[in-house]
Amino acid sequence: MLRLVEITEQNFAEARGLRVHPEQEGFLDSAVGILARGYVYRDCHARVIGIADGDTLVGLALVRDLDEEPACYDLQQFMIDARYQGRGYGTEALRLILKELLSERKYDCAEVCVKQTDAAALHVYETVGFVDTGYIDDDAPDCRNLMVRL
Repeated sequence: MLRLVEITEQNFAEARGLRVHPEQEGFLDSAVGILARGYVYRDCHARVIGIADGDTLVGLALVRDLDEEPACYDLQQFMIDARYQGRGYGTEALRLILKELLSERKYDCAEVCVKQTDAAALHVYETVGFVDTGYIDDDAPDCRNLMVRL
C-alpha cells in the first residue's frame, strides 16, 4: 500500500539512492538535489516527502509554500525511482500529496512547472487534474505551468 513518509535518519540513505531513468535526468534534480533543496527552501516551509510502498521508498517529492501571486503550494520536484515506474505509483502518490495539502487548507491550489518535452510527467499531472495556466516563466520558457485547485 502506497503511503507518504517523512525522510529521517533511518531512511536517508535509501532516499538519496533513488534514481530516474537516464533520459529523465534532465527533467528534475537528483534525489540528493531534492533533499538539499528541502533544506535550502526551509524558510518557505519546504518539505521533502518520501513515497513508500510498504517499507520500501519508491520516490520523493518536494513541496514548498509560494506566497507570491497566486499564493499556492509549489510542487517543485516529484520523482518515482526508475525501478518502480509504470506501476501507477506516480498517479497514486500525487493524489495522496494533494489530499494531504488539501487537509492543511493553507492554500486552495498547487502548481508545478514541467518541461514541455516531459510527456510522461505531463500525462500524470493532467490525470490527477492539473491544467495548463498558459503562464510562461521567463526563467523557464521551455516549461508549462500547471495548476490544480484543491
